[in-house]
Amino acid sequence: MKVKNSVILLVLLLFVSLSGLYAKNKKLRFAFMTDIHLNKENSNDRYNGLQQALDKAEKSNVDFILLGGDVFDISGMGSSLEKSVADSLYKVYKQIFEERNISFYPTLGNHDRLFNESIGYVEGDELFKSYFGESYYKFEQKGVHFFVLNSVQNNPEGGYYINKKQLEWLKKELSELSSSDPVVLSTHVPFYSLYYPLVENRYVFLDVITNYKEVLDVLKDYNIQLVLQGHQHIHEEILLQNIQFITGGAVCANWWNGPFYGTKEGFLLVEIDKQNKFTWEYVSYGWEAKK
Repeated sequence: MKVKNSVILLVLLLFVSLSGLYAKNKKLRFAFMTDIHLNKENSNDRYNGLQQALDKAEKSNVDFILLGGDVFDISGMGSSLEKSVADSLYKVYKQIFEERNISFYPTLGNHDRLFNESIGYVEGDELFKSYFGESYYKFEQKGVHFFVLNSVQNNPEGGYYINKKQLEWLKKELSELSSSDPVVLSTHVPFYSLYYPLVENRYVFLDVITNYKEVLDVLKDYNIQLVLQGHQHIHEEILLQNIQFITGGAVCANWWNGPFYGTKEGFLLVEIDKQNKFTWEYVSYGWEAKK
């Protein structure tokens, strides 16, 4: 019995020791939360769902939250009357995250845009900019450089793209980094995705950045560690040319109606150690859809 107890004690001491070393080696931890899809009706009790996800992030001791877009469904609102409703929803958007003691960085999604050509909202990003500033920007956390893209700009030839002005900005900002500086990109619309083979059993060039090759050519000489993507509501990981593309599932999964093709309600938890090694996992936060 004494031998057995001694073995258990040694295992516990080893676990505590390794846990301490692991904690000391952690440099940065953040949550990538995408596709929340709150609405004015609060259907399926989705506001409480988001609060539950935020509770999980807080308990995970994240340093900040990176939002992947589609926080609110306002894209169908186009009239002058609905603009005031959309504005009130943006106030709620900002308030929800500011009430938490965690920094947050928003990415613009297609559903976050107030888009209606007939009344002049050509790009639909004006409301976003009035609350959060420019729709594409960079920030730095503990030596890791984050670039948040506006991937829902309207390509005149159809679909979404990164326009020339944004591309020039990206080139300039990257040129100020060394080739070894770790870089993370956040984009709502993916560069790559297998969404359509999964969902519709076909390969099709839809719902991706249409000039993705042009953007990747800008990135190729830099230390791109992760490209975090949204839009598709699935969790997928694609490694191409030594760049890890991760579609981060969806906080709402199947629009708050349960899992979506095997992806549960959740978010990506990313950790970076002091050697700039990146690890991640997709975590569920225990939401049960209302039936």
